[in-house]
Amino acid sequence: MTDAAIRTIDLGIRFRRNRRGRRTFKDLFSRSRRKIRPDEFWPLRGLSVDVLPGEAIGVVGRNGQGKSTLLKLVAGVLIPDEGEVVVNGGVAPLIEITGGFVDDLTVRDNVYLTAGLHGMNRAQIDAKFDEIIGFAEIADFLDTPYKHLSSGMKVRVAFAVVSQLDEPILLVDEVLAVGDKAFREKCYRRIEELLESGRTLFFVSHNERDLRRFCTRGLYLDKGRLVLDAGIDEVIDRYNADYGTR
Repeated sequence: MTDAAIRTIDLGIRFRRNRRGRRTFKDLFSRSRRKIRPDEFWPLRGLSVDVLPGEAIGVVGRNGQGKSTLLKLVAGVLIPDEGEVVVNGGVAPLIEITGGFVDDLTVRDNVYLTAGLHGMNRAQIDAKFDEIIGFAEIADFLDTPYKHLSSGMKVRVAFAVVSQLDEPILLVDEVLAVGDKAFREKCYRRIEELLESGRTLFFVSHNERDLRRFCTRGLYLDKGRLVLDAGIDEVIDRYNADYGTR
């Protein structure tokens, strides 16, 4: 049997609703012995799924139902409180895509910094630099401080960097919502190229057209639980039936 690219086993994570109640480092080692406090809730719980290499999975559900939390658990940004997540291969995370960029550094310096944080060495970045800048269409702003870019320009730079990573698993979470229409289509073509090369896709979106375009399988999450794991059309139809959206 083919090993899963991503496997979750009874995966769950617990949050608190106020800052005074947030988890401490000590809690990570004593969580199994603690009682649930009234201010705690589970944005995701009991999730067991296998994602095979090369699959394109769309994750749907209302806001606050665990979709982005799931991607962050897969990316290793969050630590589960229950169960486990196993990822076979590196991850290219298009999640909160401009995170990690430094406002006072130039665009050029941010490209090297961010690509380096994602594991690319100097020679690899040098080899990809012109392609990154060309894709982002931002050559005239290389020496401009990042903080002076528009939100759309920031997304261009970030997507151009992360989409150049050679990792086999691509995590995408509504990152192109602020981009202009022409650049979004350019990014979507890039995602299609990555899928054609055999990448695995985990895609969170509220856009049905995009979900149907990229994905063949869907996961429908509600109140942190998996409601349906099926073909993407069936999952979207079920979600619409439950919440009356079209």
